[in-house]
Amino acid sequence: MIRIAVTGAAGRMGKFLIEAIQHNPNLKLTAALERPDSSLLGSDAGELAGIGKNGVKISGDLRAVLDAFDVLIDFSVPAATLDNLRACASAQKKMVIGTTGFNPEQQQALQKMMQGIAVCKASNYSTGVNVCFKLLEMAAQVLGGEDYDIEIYEAHHRHKIDAPSGTALSMGEVVAKTLGRDLKSCAVYGREGQTGARDRNTIGFATVRGGDVVGDHTVSFMADGERIEITHKASSRMAFARGAVRAAAWLHHQKAGLYDMQDVLSLKENRLK
Repeated sequence: MIRIAVTGAAGRMGKFLIEAIQHNPNLKLTAALERPDSSLLGSDAGELAGIGKNGVKISGDLRAVLDAFDVLIDFSVPAATLDNLRACASAQKKMVIGTTGFNPEQQQALQKMMQGIAVCKASNYSTGVNVCFKLLEMAAQVLGGEDYDIEIYEAHHRHKIDAPSGTALSMGEVVAKTLGRDLKSCAVYGREGQTGARDRNTIGFATVRGGDVVGDHTVSFMADGERIEITHKASSRMAFARGAVRAAAWLHHQKAGLYDMQDVLSLKENRLK
């Protein structure tokens, strides 16, 4: 039985993670974390998630429960994730990271702290989205970038704090890498005013925020006479939770290193020839 800890256990994603763990016969929730100032500390994590009492009390101190789990699943905010990773690295605990929105300085700190332990970090843990990553690689490889304009559209709920989404950026990185481009230099984030004719070497991003949209992503390859679109729409956070739980089960058996959901699903082994 693999012992799992979840951060943000009383939040929307945390509740889905706890439910997904409950449905996996090889995993057991043994620790649940919330902010130290949360009014829910001491509450039963299972009861909060709507699956009935499971005896796991919400804690506000990760370091106090380091001996209680094998893998930590963290979908929180960059600063908290960095602190949690620091604790896990010191205790040689494995970690699944679903947090997005790291700035360059935080990314550097993240890379440094991930040395020596097994970490799975992905912008999106949905199995469907990760299949889309593979489809995008294939599309970019076959279509090329000379005849097709590439645009990425994403929509999320009003509460999302980073833009474009980590998933949209990952989609852009997959396409740019396949085409031999640097996303940092070819990305265009929104357009306004007299922008002139479109530069075909750019990859455009459009961001929408509103309502309770869980996550919509579309990548369009547009040429004269045709348009190819690869779309993923999430209707429930359970899609992300199931993938993260799958990643945790897989990560438990891996040696130290940095992995992503493509590794979990063995998609890196299936290259287009």
